[in-house]
Amino acid sequence: MLEEAPSGVTTDVLGGRYRLGEVIGRGGMSSVYAARDQNLGRDVALKLFAPQAADADELKRQEAEIRLLAALNHPSLVTLFDAGVDTRVPDQPRPYLTMELVEGQDLRSRIRHSRVPLDELSVIGAGVADALAYVHGLGIIHRDIKPANILLVQVRPGEPVRPKLTDFGIARIVDGTRLTATGTMVGTAAYLSPEQAMGSPLAPASDIYSLGLVLLECIKGTVEYPGSAVESAVARLHRAPEIPHGLPTEWQHLLASMTALEPLERPSAADLEVALRHALVSPQSAPADLAEDQTRILPALPARAPSILLPGLSETQPTARTTAKSPARHTGRPVGARGRRRFRIAAALAAAVLLGSAAAVTVAANSPETHDVVPYPAVTGPLGEHLVELQRSVEP
Repeated sequence: MLEEAPSGVTTDVLGGRYRLGEVIGRGGMSSVYAARDQNLGRDVALKLFAPQAADADELKRQEAEIRLLAALNHPSLVTLFDAGVDTRVPDQPRPYLTMELVEGQDLRSRIRHSRVPLDELSVIGAGVADALAYVHGLGIIHRDIKPANILLVQVRPGEPVRPKLTDFGIARIVDGTRLTATGTMVGTAAYLSPEQAMGSPLAPASDIYSLGLVLLECIKGTVEYPGSAVESAVARLHRAPEIPHGLPTEWQHLLASMTALEPLERPSAADLEVALRHALVSPQSAPADLAEDQTRILPALPARAPSILLPGLSETQPTARTTAKSPARHTGRPVGARGRRRFRIAAALAAAVLLGSAAAVTVAANSPETHDVVPYPAVTGPLGEHLVELQRSVEP
């Protein structure tokens, strides 16, 4: 355990502005205090790290890392307001961070209460994945994804809780060489990625593996790799996580890919965020497959359609039933130049109708399915006789 204040310190104000309050969290490398920013008049969370050796180069490196983290801005990240080094004890410098004070419980407390339903877990996982996609794009790796570092915030009553990822980049700030020399492991053993456990170089996929173990713990209610630090770290190298068979297939595949032993087989944070957003849509509300569009076939016209009236023809004339050799019937009026002209016009119109019908017959013949042929409208008089003769001449 860390001391709540360095020895010999008589005041609880850090950096000339932050008045420390009660301890709200404690870990192996730091303690978190509720504090009051006296300059701005607001409550903050102040994370005070363990004393370190007075190394000017190391302090400069830490300050550079802190400036990088202070530039992060995302709704699913706990906002970093300020950072500095507590030098009240000259030989025991202690870095500190001042962050947004979030009201609410962390995911660790939520899991202790009950298992997390899949719809709620989709919201939490998607928010964390979105934050990881943002920081991974800036070349930063969290390195310590675990339930205690995921805070749950109730923005408005009745709405699902929203996650906020905290302790971002702490392993970048703390001296890894010093920690290795003292046998301290960077990160939490139960959620380490295989490459972290082996001491291999890390990539963003390391955070994806750790988040996969967190989601799995939310579903099962138990830690996947319990035990001592060594036992937990080595266990993931010998067996894959046990994913419940009762989960929907999509969830099984998602968790299996997130916790793949090979980092390149894991999804990116951006792809993971999209998959978890889709998981929010239940099968009942998903759109059904569209029915195949079928060709509509109009019913055939009756065998005796109404007669078509053409210029010079009477509606009372009978339908043409004569053969090609049958003499034409006379209407009792001489056929002069005007009559012949009307006949030519009628013949042209009839030819157009016939050509259109022939094209329709050709298309129907080439279609994969055949249907009843729609009969032509009946045409009376000499024109009808010529149409019958023409139709018979083209029949095979």
